[in-house]
Amino acid sequence: MLLTCLLAVALLGAAALLRAELRDEGGAQRDAPDARPPRAAPTPPPSPAPTPTAPSPSATRTTIEVPERGSGTFVTARADGETVGEGSRPLRYVVEVEDGLDVSPSEAAREIAAILAAPRGWTHDPENAFRLVGAGAPHDLSIRIATPATADALCWDGIRQDTGGEYNCEVPDGVVVNLRRWVEGSPTFDGPIHDYRALIINHEMGHFLGHSHMTCGGEGRLAPVMMQQIKGLNGCVANAWPYDEDGDLVTGPAA
Repeated sequence: MLLTCLLAVALLGAAALLRAELRDEGGAQRDAPDARPPRAAPTPPPSPAPTPTAPSPSATRTTIEVPERGSGTFVTARADGETVGEGSRPLRYVVEVEDGLDVSPSEAAREIAAILAAPRGWTHDPENAFRLVGAGAPHDLSIRIATPATADALCWDGIRQDTGGEYNCEVPDGVVVNLRRWVEGSPTFDGPIHDYRALIINHEMGHFLGHSHMTCGGEGRLAPVMMQQIKGLNGCVANAWPYDEDGDLVTGPAA
């Protein structure tokens, strides 16, 4: 009996000693690990895809069909403008486009009005003034844009000039613009098509104002607007305006 008691005391002592050693080695009792798995860092939402945009339409037409002949009838622009220039008697003009062409009469009228109002245009001469008027209004001249065949017929009927399907002309009742030149410009003119259109209008309106043909005034100089520049520059520089940047009339010998 005594032996059994001694053995029990010994076992109890050994268990107490083991608990003490565990406290000495581990310090304060550690918390049990969390049974839940660690929470992953939140994934940022994906950036929204850019909204697709439609391509911008071209600002201007680059090609216009040039049929050799058209209807022979014309549509007059329904457009009115203010008088430009200081002349006491403005020349009233209408703009007409041959029916069926891919040219807007109203847009052509606005472009021609801007050319005639430009500072280096004929209004620089204080004797000149112009006014765009619309369909049905009294007018002094017509500016017509026509197919090559119709332009040829109008130029021949008006001044017996053979324009060969290529050229413009001034006739007693106005100006005839060959659609080919309005659309394609000229191989001798290196510049925007609007500038070449300015040359057409300024040259033919110059005839209507009484100016005659000129030729190049010297190597490297501006070509006079009354020069037939499409037929060659003869050493001059292509030029669309009657006056230079200093306000001087660009001239040359009579052709």
